Amino acid sequence: MTFSFVFITKTKTMYLKLTFLITVLLSSLNVSSQTTYPKITGYFGIMHPIVTFSEDETTLNFRDYYAVGFPTGINIWKSEKIGFSLEFVPNIKDDNGTSKVTNLLFHPGVLVALGKGYTFAGRLAFETSGRYGFTPVFNKTNIKSTNCSYYVAVPLPVRFGNDHPSTFTVGFQFGIAF
Repeated sequence: MTFSFVFITKTKTMYLKLTFLITVLLSSLNVSSQTTYPKITGYFGIMHPIVTFSEDETTLNFRDYYAVGFPTGINIWKSEKIGFSLEFVPNIKDDNGTSKVTNLLFHPGVLVALGKGYTFAGRLAFETSGRYGFTPVFNKTNIKSTNCSYYVAVPLPVRFGNDHPSTFTVGFQFGIAF
């Protein structure tokens, strides 16, 4: 009996010492709200091409037809200043009352934070329609909260290939990042 009592007392004492030690260690840790990298964010947006220029013609969205894209992606920030983005954009076009998915765009790129909520994305473009090219995108975060942020962007797609003339488009995009 004495042995059991002594063993239980020593075990309780060790348990209390261990609890005290862990409490002291945890309370001495400096907890900060600093962002750790790599940082992964996701986003969803709506992109309207406004005007498209080629050597053959200039076409206006909302007048000649209606086209819309839905950029969806993941950004992996390596540091506060530089990151990688993987984006997919299904594009839908309504022309003369008939709507269809015209292509799916695979859009990887490099992100560069410019400061004050501005970001530059330099993207390569590979479309299932057979077109390819690049897209510089200028992005501005307008509203930022703890769970998400809202942004606007100006994508400037340049496309080649598939027996079509080269094109340059000016677009408008808005969306939510989380």
